[in-house]
Amino acid sequence: MFLGFRYFLYLRKKQGDGLPDSNRLWVIAGAIFGAVLGSRLLGALENPPALLHSENPLLYIYQNKTIVGGLLGGLIGVESIKKVIGERQSSGDLFVYPLILAMIIGRIGCFSMGVYEETYGVATSLPWGMELGDGVIRHPVSLYEIIYLLLLAGMLYWIQKKYTLVSGARFKLFMIGYLLFRFMLDLIKPGYRYAFGLGSIQLACLAGLLYYAPSIIFPSRLIEKQYA
Repeated sequence: MFLGFRYFLYLRKKQGDGLPDSNRLWVIAGAIFGAVLGSRLLGALENPPALLHSENPLLYIYQNKTIVGGLLGGLIGVESIKKVIGERQSSGDLFVYPLILAMIIGRIGCFSMGVYEETYGVATSLPWGMELGDGVIRHPVSLYEIIYLLLLAGMLYWIQKKYTLVSGARFKLFMIGYLLFRFMLDLIKPGYRYAFGLGSIQLACLAGLLYYAPSIIFPSRLIEKQYA
């Protein structure tokens, strides 16, 4: 988080910012508050029986977190605070690469914890499966995510070089790309399942993708029109 924020400040100084300083501070505050709340709530909902049977539900909620909840909660927090202060400009583009950097560093931490942090895959017989501390050969999903985030960063960089994107398009593409990936990745992760065999994170991913449906159905809206 520290390195990601420092990178954000560097990009803001280098590229400029369409938001006034005061409004940017409000946006950051909304993002932080929404991310903390969203990550904890969705993290706790990953295992409802454990939440219901915990001796201290509030402590259980505080101790659980997930990046998907953080991203979606941060999005809700930002959009809510922008309505309050009357800010209509898109504010997410500057966050994209710092978020990717922070998430990659976070997944390195998850991988180093093995099965003692709930970011590991189901058993596999594939040659790149790894034993993560419990004697079972598993999908190294943290490594999958690191590789994907690097590819996603490269793809976003290529797109913005090839096309002139409208303001906010880079953040939308990042969210769409990551939510699609996480929905698929959680198919090979153990955990509690709700309706249709889907976990809480997958359901949250579907909700996020539904929010971005107009950009998915009409991707041309993300590209700035060129007039002769």
